[in-house]
Amino acid sequence: MTTKIAALERALRTALGEGAVISTALGEVTVQVKAADYLKSMFILRDEPSLHFEQLLDLCGVDYSTYGEGTWDGLRFAATSHLLSVKHNWRVRVRVFAPDDEMPLVASVVPVWRSANWYEREAFDLYGILFDGHNDLRRILTDYGFIGHPFRKDFPVTGYVEMRYDPEQKRVIYQPVTIEPREIIPRVIREESYGLK
Repeated sequence: MTTKIAALERALRTALGEGAVISTALGEVTVQVKAADYLKSMFILRDEPSLHFEQLLDLCGVDYSTYGEGTWDGLRFAATSHLLSVKHNWRVRVRVFAPDDEMPLVASVVPVWRSANWYEREAFDLYGILFDGHNDLRRILTDYGFIGHPFRKDFPVTGYVEMRYDPEQKRVIYQPVTIEPREIIPRVIREESYGLK
């Protein structure tokens, strides 16, 4: 008797061929495709009757630069999607790495699932991942004048600028960050008889 996950893996291997790396961990199937095959693979996942992933549940960016406590030596940026097949009652995760860390670019899947529109805008805004073919790729969570991408691992925790209301100008102004970085050292109790009474 074949398990549901084994049946899903077999259907994925048959439909996607050798170009996809399929793995299973903790009862979840992950498909990793190359950036050049990404859009074609997503159409196959949606249109192939044996798969029929009609819903895109989520798409997010990932920065792998500090993954594995700095032991990661692969590409830095990835777009990860979660798909659902209501017809077959199964889910799959699809990961694609952007081939260039300096200008991370992958194909947009908005032509496949319209729900990807805002997800791709969010990944662009927070990670700087560009989606080729997206017709409205602009910031969605940060201000239009925001500099940088705040979810990148190399983005400073304090940011670069801060906003405040200026009562003299009677408007909100931007200025360089005035927060002083500090180290917080936890208090350590050094009594020999602490807790023994």
